Amino acid sequence: MSACAVLSYISIVFLKIVPTQMIKSRPQFFRIATLSIVFCGSVVGGNISLKYLPVSFNQAVGATTPFFTALFAYVMTMKIEAWLTYACLVPVVAGVVIASGGEPSFHLYGFVMCVSATAARAFKSVLQGVLLSNEGERLNSMNLMLYTAPIAVVVLLPAALMMEPDAFSYIVSIGSEDRFIWFLLLINSTMAYGANLCNFLVTKHTSALTLQVLGNAKGAVAVVISILIFRNPVTFIGIAGYTMTVMGVVAYGESKRRYK
Repeated sequence: MSACAVLSYISIVFLKIVPTQMIKSRPQFFRIATLSIVFCGSVVGGNISLKYLPVSFNQAVGATTPFFTALFAYVMTMKIEAWLTYACLVPVVAGVVIASGGEPSFHLYGFVMCVSATAARAFKSVLQGVLLSNEGERLNSMNLMLYTAPIAVVVLLPAALMMEPDAFSYIVSIGSEDRFIWFLLLINSTMAYGANLCNFLVTKHTSALTLQVLGNAKGAVAVVISILIFRNPVTFIGIAGYTMTVMGVVAYGESKRRYK
């Protein structure tokens, strides 16, 4: 997030890719701060849940994000999609759950943290949609990143120091042994900035629900790429589940086009 703040500042102030937008009111600042804190909560909650739950079970719970997003979109903005659009969410979610397989391992605290992180991601998507489209206080994607990233750093830094106290010294240690690691960290940070910026742009030009549906599709694409590059083993159930997800995403896109 530090890289996101720095790169946003450079893009706006020095490169002047977009004009600088100032925060216009205290409620707007409160919404921006809430967005940052919710984002941090989703990251921390997701990481904690991985300590207690297998990745497959975590994936299955995370696949329900579109349902949470549709719920928050209705509660916060009173936005209702066509019934066919909601129906298309079923294969999108069910496909990932099926691909994850039946997981016998269960931990109540891990499950609560996983569900909380999933709900936080959905809430964040809807809230960022409001900030990017609200009349009178609308921010463009880069300026929203400029304001949210520093707040996220302030919130995440204490959490990182408590949860991973040796992380900084470890990075310095391996960096002193192999200087190429600093280049990789720079590339990683730049790509993270690009991913977050695209996240905002997709939300602005489509919707929070579409963003989360594409997130489920991303999981299917990642599986295919991992199979092609790393030759990871894959089961018939896995292929069937992710095929269902991709078909659901295609159907979702068609329903959104038809019911604009």
